[in-house]
Parts: sequence; structure tokens; C-alpha cells
Amino acid sequence: MPTDRELCDELACYTLAHADPAFLHQHVMDAFAAQNADETCRPIGVWFALVGLYLFIEKGFTGRQVQRIHMQLANRRKQWPRLTPPQDRGKLTVSAVLAALPGPERDAKIREWCGSVWGAWGAVRDQIKERVKAELNIV
Repeated sequence: MPTDRELCDELACYTLAHADPAFLHQHVMDAFAAQNADETCRPIGVWFALVGLYLFIEKGFTGRQVQRIHMQLANRRKQWPRLTPPQDRGKLTVSAVLAALPGPERDAKIREWCGSVWGAWGAVRDQIKERVKAELNIV
């Protein structure tokens, strides 16, 4: 049975080959990072994943836009506080996304997965929003 990491790699092949200029791949990477974060993860990785999910789910940013935001944040701040991951990381997983048929069905499942993971991290939502507003003036 493949590991979640192997399943994510398979999904990454799908999203990297995707013709959509919105760049779904970024959202997959953010959802996977946030869903699998633990005490061994660097805080910057968790923050960037959550910022990406926030901007995608709540603000409608494309993956390309999120990628640019990540670069801006990396240039502005070097230290990121550690966030405590929630017990529940969302009801959907990468395996559920891969179970959907490639194309519009799978793309919709990616969005649903991202929303599920973002919702699971609800305890830090305001903290993420405040940091995005303070660092980037995105309201």
C-alpha cells in the first residue's frame, strides 16, 4: 500500500502536467504540508502552507498568486512562530483526491480537500489573517 507521501507524489504528477494556468499544484502542496505537519516541521513551512490555504479558500487566489505571496513573505520575515497542529487535520486526504476521476472531478476534489484542511486549522485562522494583513496588507 502506498504511503501518503507517495500518493502526494502521484497527485503532483497530475497537477504539474495540468494545463490550467492557475497552478493547482501549489494548493496540493499546501494542503499536504498542513495536513501532515508535526513537531519536526519547520515553522515557515507550516505558516506558508496555511497562508496559501487561506488565500486560496477565503480570498480566491490562484496557485501562481500564492506562489508569489510565499516569495514576498520569505523576503520579509525570517522567523516564524511554531504553530500547534490540530488533532483532526480534515476529513479528506490525498487518497480521496486521487480516487476522483482526473479532470474537473479531481480538480473540484482538490479544492474540497484544501477547504477541509484549512477548516481543521480553524484555531489559528485569525492569526494567519492578521499576519497576512500585517505583512502584505491583504484584507
